[in-house]
Amino acid sequence: MPEGDTIFRAARTLHRALAGKTIVRFESVLPHLTRVHDDHPLTGRTVDQVRSAGKHMLMHLSGDLVLHTHMRMNGSWHIYKPGETWQRPRRDMRIVLATADYEAVGFNIPVAEFINDRDLRRHPVLGVRAADSPTAPLENTLGPDLLAPAFDRDDALRRLRARGSEPIGDVLLNQRVMAGIGNVYKSETLFVSGVNPFTRVDALGDSALARIVDTARKLLTVNVTADMAPMTTYVGFRKTTGKDDPNERLWVYGRARQECRRCGAAIQISKAGKDARLTYWCPTCQPS
Repeated sequence: MPEGDTIFRAARTLHRALAGKTIVRFESVLPHLTRVHDDHPLTGRTVDQVRSAGKHMLMHLSGDLVLHTHMRMNGSWHIYKPGETWQRPRRDMRIVLATADYEAVGFNIPVAEFINDRDLRRHPVLGVRAADSPTAPLENTLGPDLLAPAFDRDDALRRLRARGSEPIGDVLLNQRVMAGIGNVYKSETLFVSGVNPFTRVDALGDSALARIVDTARKLLTVNVTADMAPMTTYVGFRKTTGKDDPNERLWVYGRARQECRRCGAAIQISKAGKDARLTYWCPTCQPS
């Protein structure tokens, strides 16, 4: 399940492989992408930068063009050397962008579009919108990226407090509040923070909200700073417990009815939110 850490690692790897290189081949099964390539060919352009923004990936190309992709549940990017056998079947291919040294292959990517830098600022998800007050400054539609070097903690806390009547578990999944958290980090962050996922935001004090923000940033950061091969986009299971054993890597996520690693109580599971996402928590360590 791609969350902020997965996209960050993939973007970092794609940047290492492609940045500064000239595109020699572009291929896609998505007609709206191939139309752009037919009218304004990608071949001959340079890859300037590949970066992540929460769960979104942005590949900046010369000539004022950006390839924006979102993985949703099943999408992924792979890096191969020319002629190397793909690890996924060709029927899953959606995008191929190749240089002389590497080819980046996007598999099962459900969201992909070309935009220019000007339209990027106007993008309904990635862009900038007017704040509620006409005299207030503009603000990013996407919340502060938890993995950004210049993460704006104060803005994240402000956006959290603005969701006062909503359960904290639902709010953490809202990318307009903070970008990068998915279902795994939602449950893991709240367990480590000792907060029940169904508690309303306005029932939590400033110290609890700050602890949640800091914990989320710490857990995601740990999972992108581990040693990895220079051209690897996937490094195995994420972990939040600090243990390398695959059976002990997470505190609560995916462990329904198993014993809590701290207190021994049975881990609970429930569907919550508009998409009925699964939530895991310990009733003893995270009392309501």
